[in-house]
Amino acid sequence: MKTLTKLGAFALALVLVLGSAYTVGRVVGPPPTAAPVPAAKPAAAEEEEGPGGLAVSHESMTLKVITDNVPAGTKQSFAFQILQHDGTPLVKYKPQHEKLMHLIVARRDLTNFQHVHPNLGSDGVWRVPLTFAAAGEYRVFADYMPLWGIHGETLGADVSVSGDYRPQALPAPSTTASVDGYTVTLGGELKPGRDGKLTLSVARGGKPVDDLEPYLGAFGHLVALRDGDMAYLHVHPDGTPGDGQTAPGPDIVFHATAPTYGDYRLFLDFQHGGVVRTAAFTLRVNGPNPPPHGLSEEAFAAAKARNEQAARNGGAAVPAGSTDGSTGGSTEEGTHGHG
Repeated sequence: MKTLTKLGAFALALVLVLGSAYTVGRVVGPPPTAAPVPAAKPAAAEEEEGPGGLAVSHESMTLKVITDNVPAGTKQSFAFQILQHDGTPLVKYKPQHEKLMHLIVARRDLTNFQHVHPNLGSDGVWRVPLTFAAAGEYRVFADYMPLWGIHGETLGADVSVSGDYRPQALPAPSTTASVDGYTVTLGGELKPGRDGKLTLSVARGGKPVDDLEPYLGAFGHLVALRDGDMAYLHVHPDGTPGDGQTAPGPDIVFHATAPTYGDYRLFLDFQHGGVVRTAAFTLRVNGPNPPPHGLSEEAFAAAKARNEQAARNGGAAVPAGSTDGSTGGSTEEGTHGHG
C-alpha cells in the first residue's frame, strides 16, 4: 500500500534531519534526543489505502476512456486504457481475486451498478461489452494492480450517457435488501475512521442459504460508494472458500473502515445456483470524522481549544499547556486549521 512508500520517505527524512542536528550539535552543544518513531500498523500489500476512485490520475498512471459516444440502453464495446507517465499503455498487471481488472460502473445517483471484468488487448486497450441502462452521468472505476506494484490502485473517470436523464433519490437506510427472490440482511455498523464489522446474511424463501458458491475467490464482494462524491471502497470478506473454517453462508463477514460520516450505498455480489446477484443497501455512518494528520482525539481537542482561545485573544496564538488565556509565541498547533 501507499503506507509503505510514506514510511520509506519518512525514514529518509528522519535520517537527514538527525544527521543535520548532529552536525550543528558538534558546534553549539550535544545533539537533541530524537523522539521514538511510533510503530506503524502493518500494511496489506494488495489493497489501496483509504477511498479510491476520486482521481483520474495517480502515481504516474492515468485512466483514459476511449469510448466517447455512449447511448443509453445499447450494448457496445466499452474501451479504456491505463496510461503511464510517458503516454504508453500499462500492459503488465498482477491478478487480484482471479482477475487482472475489475471495472465498477455506477450512475452518480448511485443506481445502475455493474461489476465487470474487461479483457486486455495486445494494443494495451481494455474492452468489455457494456450496457448503460439509462441516461445520465456515470463514474467508472478501474480497480487493478500493476505487476510491479506494492498495492492495488483505483482510478475513476466520468462518462456521459445520452438520453432522457431522470435522476433518482437515494433510498433510505435499510438493513434488508431483496434481489431475485433472495433476502439479504445487514448487521453491524461503521464509524468514521475506525475498523467496523459488517455481517451480511443471505436467505431464500425464509431459509438461510448455506451453500453459497465461490465467486472470484470469495463468498462475497462488497463495494461501497459514498453519496456526494462516489468515494470508492472495495472490501473482501473474512476467510477463503475451502480453507476448512469459512462456511459457505448464510453469513458473509466484512471488516471495513468508512473514511467519513455520511450516507453510503453498499453493493454485495454473491453467487448461488451459478448466478451472480447484487444486493444493494443504503448505510448511514454517524459520528465525528477522525482527527486530521493522525492526531489523537486528545491532541486534536487540545489544539481546537487553543485555536478558539487564540481567536478570542484577537488571533494571537496560545502556548501549548496554557489555561489562563495568556498569549505567547506562535505554534503550529495553536494556529493550524481543521478545528
